[in-house]
Amino acid sequence: MPRERDPLVVSRVIGDVLDHFNRSIAIRVIYNSREVANGCDLRPSAVVNQPRVELGGNDLRTLYTLVMVDPDAPSPSEPNLREYLHWLLTDVNATRGNAVRQEIVSYESPRPTVGIHRLVFVLFRQVGRQTIDAPGWRQNFITRDFAELYNLGLPVAAVYFNSQRERATGGRRQ
Repeated sequence: MPRERDPLVVSRVIGDVLDHFNRSIAIRVIYNSREVANGCDLRPSAVVNQPRVELGGNDLRTLYTLVMVDPDAPSPSEPNLREYLHWLLTDVNATRGNAVRQEIVSYESPRPTVGIHRLVFVLFRQVGRQTIDAPGWRQNFITRDFAELYNLGLPVAAVYFNSQRERATGGRRQ
């Protein structure tokens, strides 16, 4: 796919969060029965519980690190908490589901209050089992710096969805 038509480029995920990379593995992120596709809209109520993550391939020896961030926190027009870390897993392998993994930072469901937020899942190939420490805070996480610190290199896969505050139901009738 030409770079200018790549949804990660069009949405500025590549640029704001990641550098250009070559996808080398398939990743599926599934909330309940809804699979995340680049640019799809998911309501906060649909992403309360952590998703199921499936990786392509059947090499159980290869391990991956998964990062989930919001580059639009607290607001797309003033993302001064960019990137907000929602989830961090290591030692993920190609088994179906989240069977083999270490949760370094527990899943925190997105709750955007202003604007449309991009929630980005980034997958890195690990060199082997390694110790990765939880950052001291979730806000101002920098995926590029994290990958450099732990020698993870460029991502091998990424996918994102959009989410925004849900409108209240009910209210006064006019």
